Amino acid sequence: MSTWIDSLLLLLILTSLAILGAGRLETYIRIVATQGVMTSVLMLVAHHTAPTPRTLLLAGASVILKAWLFPVMLRRAIKQARVRCEVDPYVGYNVSVVLGLGMLGLALWMGELLPLPNPVVSSLLVPAALFTMLAGLFIIISRHNALTQVLGYLVLENGVYVFGSTVVQETPFIVEVGVLLDVLVAVFVMGIMVFHIAREFDDIDTANLSALQDWKR
Repeated sequence: MSTWIDSLLLLLILTSLAILGAGRLETYIRIVATQGVMTSVLMLVAHHTAPTPRTLLLAGASVILKAWLFPVMLRRAIKQARVRCEVDPYVGYNVSVVLGLGMLGLALWMGELLPLPNPVVSSLLVPAALFTMLAGLFIIISRHNALTQVLGYLVLENGVYVFGSTVVQETPFIVEVGVLLDVLVAVFVMGIMVFHIAREFDDIDTANLSALQDWKR
């Protein structure tokens, strides 16, 4: 079981690193959907006890939202916005991968220092979650395509979900469901924003928002 968990965590790290060097939005969506499945599986196997009905319900809801519903919504937004890739990001893809390796080292170092309330089944668990959060945050601030930023938010949430669901074992059920609903609402609202940005500017480059100003007579 430990080897299986380590493999999942290593794959989570690799996908988070791969998304830093990806330019096509379809690749982003596939990676985020894959991470959604992995985070749900980790939620089921990362505890010392057998999965409870509550855990199974949350894992199933997570798979439905992250591996099916969100990709469908995002692909529809891509089709409406008529955009396929991130063009000229603030930080280049090769530099992003190099910085990602630095963030991975930082996550490994922080994972060694961070005190945990409960024992974890793998030494990679906390570093993988922290690195995924850092990768998602980096995508949000280093890309100016609105859809890419939405996908960065989902990567960030995947890291938070892994950390919260596998390390903190006593989280109330209503809080866990509320987190999933918050993510659903956030993606829905972001999709509406992307649609309006595309309609007003014929593009979804958030840098165009700097052209906004108060109406003058």
